[in-house]
Amino acid sequence: MRGRGGNAPIDSNLNSKLAVAYVSRGNAKSDLGQKAEAIADYNKAIDLDSYYVDAYLNRGLAKSALGEKAEAIVDYNQAIELDSYYADAYNNQRNVKSAVEEKAEVLADYNQALNLNAKLAVAYNNRGNAKSALGEKAEALSDYTKAIELNYYNANAYYNRGLTKYHLGEKSESLSDYSKVIELSYYNANAYYLRGLAKSDLGQKVEAIADYQKAADLYKYQGNTSDYQEAVNQIQKLSAL
Repeated sequence: MRGRGGNAPIDSNLNSKLAVAYVSRGNAKSDLGQKAEAIADYNKAIDLDSYYVDAYLNRGLAKSALGEKAEAIVDYNQAIELDSYYADAYNNQRNVKSAVEEKAEVLADYNQALNLNAKLAVAYNNRGNAKSALGEKAEALSDYTKAIELNYYNANAYYNRGLTKYHLGEKSESLSDYSKVIELSYYNANAYYLRGLAKSDLGQKVEAIADYQKAADLYKYQGNTSDYQEAVNQIQKLSAL
């Protein structure tokens, strides 16, 4: 998260101003992939301003990226304690808990995030993922659709909705979602592969081979040898029919 200051008065308070500078530098380092260095700056910011919500939230994000899931949850909890209306903190807290398999519990905080901000598209997408993991596929579709309504360019929501439709047997309907992912993210090899899979199941042999070939080319370019081989195998299987 960017641009949200601490809760302590800033005016002429030098410590608060320095804290903002440390968080800004930490954000820049984090964007460059320097997560450990970013954490050091967030630590400095918190030392200077212990009420700085974004410092805790962004430190939690950096810790999560480093695999420090439990420590990240502590920071998200601190952000929520300081600002109970901070929807993003609930959302990110649930992202981490979901990663450590707390699937059934995950919905409560996504619901809380959406109660605080009903226009938080990413929370709808993530809640859809949680519902899908719990086997609630139809309910997940509703959340993905809401995420798309709020953000028409949300490639992740289109991807997840297409995959869920496929698993529900709605293979024809999944094609438009995969196509939208490709429109928004042309180099998404998985979208080409999954669209090829759906087309293959629908008997669209030529079109499926074209999608598998595009997926194979992208996988090869990305250095993903296992998925590249899987796409090639699909092409060979269809070509032999």
